[in-house]
Amino acid sequence: MFLRKYFRELLKEKINGADVIFVFLCLLISVILIFIPTKFDDAIVSDAYPAKAEIVEVDNSGLHTIGIIHTGAQVLKLRIKDGKFKGKEFVSINHLLGKMEIDKIYRVGEDVFSVLEISDGKPIAIKVIDRYRINLQILLLTMFAGFLIIYAGWTGFKAVVSFIFSAAIIWKVLLTGYLSYYPPITLSLIVTAIMTSVTIFLVAGFSKKGVTAFLGALSGVLLTCILSVIFGYFFKIPGEIKPFAETLLYTGFLNLRLSDIFLSGIFIASSGAIMDVTMDIAASQDEIFLKNPEISRSELIISGFRVGRTVIGTMTTTLLLAYSSGYSTMLMMFIAQGVPYLNILNMQYVSAEILNILVGSFGLVSVAPLTAIIGGMIYKK
Repeated sequence: MFLRKYFRELLKEKINGADVIFVFLCLLISVILIFIPTKFDDAIVSDAYPAKAEIVEVDNSGLHTIGIIHTGAQVLKLRIKDGKFKGKEFVSINHLLGKMEIDKIYRVGEDVFSVLEISDGKPIAIKVIDRYRINLQILLLTMFAGFLIIYAGWTGFKAVVSFIFSAAIIWKVLLTGYLSYYPPITLSLIVTAIMTSVTIFLVAGFSKKGVTAFLGALSGVLLTCILSVIFGYFFKIPGEIKPFAETLLYTGFLNLRLSDIFLSGIFIASSGAIMDVTMDIAASQDEIFLKNPEISRSELIISGFRVGRTVIGTMTTTLLLAYSSGYSTMLMMFIAQGVPYLNILNMQYVSAEILNILVGSFGLVSVAPLTAIIGGMIYKK
């Protein structure tokens, strides 16, 4: 009975024409961004042919185990499972470097993602990249999008479009822009502003609620950016501490401004939580105004302050959990070795995460009253 009533309510959700046009415009831009080529596509080897393969035989005679470390090589016999070479069998060597975070030990029956080297239309060699996970990723993404749409209806569909748009613009504009030596902080601010506007206006529509949330989020992102630049200068944390940063330099991108990219990551990472806070406050002020249009500006702002105090109480902890979980094993190693806490707090990796957490949290704390004030000005001119 409850579900029937809930889905009936979803079907009655009002959809205006401008909303539909904006949603499908964002979807169209996302598709264009995904398929548009970049100058880095030329780096892809033209005679490489990706294929899914199954491991049918494994020869571990060249594999050496010392404690928990594996060195040597595995000889793998593969059978291609898709594409024009389906059914053909090849032999590949899986070299092990003795690094647990990189090495993979394969077993018979596993599906792997491989790349065939083609010469004169014929495969001459094959390289195993990693275990095949594309089907699981598609399944998980489909489940996520399906559940979101079933639960939230048209609003859920808009959230899915926002998710796809953000992923496309990060991949094809932000990261490609970094590699093209555009100023990282300026580029990151522009991309974050675009993602914020698309996400908020898709969900809230072109309304006072949407404008309040967008302006509040933009002010919070700008403040977080300023704080990250100022404290990043005094913390003196090099951008090379990020994973694969040094590898990027070795592959020819010597002029990358890795420190600026690191600082940009601080306000980009916190922008999602900032959007959540501003939308919560804007939605509450919108509801209050609808119920009581005669409310004064000061009362509306104070109501926004009350909601903000509750929201930021959990959001700051959210940032702490999100950042610290990524370095839990590193902290465990230091604790297990009895490293003093002052030593730990002064290490580059730990200081970088402290900078992330505190600057992001400061942005959250400040964005709540800013959004409440902006909402009061917009709803009560």
